[in-house]
Amino acid sequence: MNRVLIIEDEGAIAELERDYLTLSGYEVVVESDGVAGKERALSEEFDMILLDLMLPGEDGFSILEAIRQNRQVPVMLISAKKDDIDKIRGLGLGADDYLTKPFSPSELVARVRAHIDRYKRLTSMVPEDIPANRAKPGEISIRQLLIKKPLHEVYVDGKKVSLSVKEYELLLKLASRPGEPLTKEELFESLWDKNNIGDIKTVAVHIKRLREKIEKDPSSPEYIETVWGQGYRIKV
Repeated sequence: MNRVLIIEDEGAIAELERDYLTLSGYEVVVESDGVAGKERALSEEFDMILLDLMLPGEDGFSILEAIRQNRQVPVMLISAKKDDIDKIRGLGLGADDYLTKPFSPSELVARVRAHIDRYKRLTSMVPEDIPANRAKPGEISIRQLLIKKPLHEVYVDGKKVSLSVKEYELLLKLASRPGEPLTKEELFESLWDKNNIGDIKTVAVHIKRLREKIEKDPSSPEYIETVWGQGYRIKV
């Protein structure tokens, strides 16, 4: 049974989320305090985390940072904050989705299911028939960048890089078509549910985070190149 952690201090909302997810077959754990929620997120295994931004003890942004430093589990931010700056900041810190209160419980369940299913598929991928540049089966190797697809692992200069699910999907999408420019629209439509964060700006936010993690100098990228007027591509 898939486990979902809810970190939410509003009792009515946490209860609503728990009830609908439980009815949909998920095992649900609820924490109402930021400190306790972070401790649980880092000490136990979950398939999805629903994280409020405004919490007692520790805010959602700092909790998200801690999760991303240690876990690749999908995280959806749920908040009453409607400003784009909060969405962009959350995405920039590695969130996979952002849902604004009030929300439809059925939409919440649908998004949770989609993220868990996508994560399960991603972590159980079989090697493609023709990996880029003829690396070992199931691997993509571009200079000092190595992607081990069956293990869902990325290495740069022999050092493992921790990526969120969306960051990994984005890098894999680009690396699977080296040298070919992919538009923001194409990347957004293939990697994000249109009913989720319906804003193409999320592509640029994730590209920025990817560069910060895999490039020696993000301002002069060696791997992810901007093709003006077209989009992005992996330099070969």
